[in-house]
Amino acid sequence: MVLKVVSATELRVGSYILIEGEGYCIKSIEISKTGKHGASKCRIEAISVIDGKKKVIMCPGHERFEVPMIDKRKAQVLSVSTDKVSIMDSENFENFELALNDEVKENIAEGKEVEYWDVEGTRVLKRVL
Repeated sequence: MVLKVVSATELRVGSYILIEGEGYCIKSIEISKTGKHGASKCRIEAISVIDGKKKVIMCPGHERFEVPMIDKRKAQVLSVSTDKVSIMDSENFENFELALNDEVKENIAEGKEVEYWDVEGTRVLKRVL
């Protein structure tokens, strides 16, 4: 599988990139030009798709970033425990467990439909539909 690669100056707010092998969504980007013969510099603020942690990086404008493959899928909740949820994919009927995050904890129940993302092989529960 070949990933799409973009330079730092081509990035836009809301796009996704890989930083240290993990998927991040860009929340803000500042591009500044330095000196007569200097290269542009980029300051990127991004939020992790997996755990929601914020990361701020500084890089030259010509630095290249890979764009992650994000597969957004729907599933049905089979059972809920204190920190895990067992779900079944709506398309291929695969059963698996995902960690239960705080955003969906109060709305989730057996039989409800949820959306999960597969980000480069890591699955994360995103929302209750």
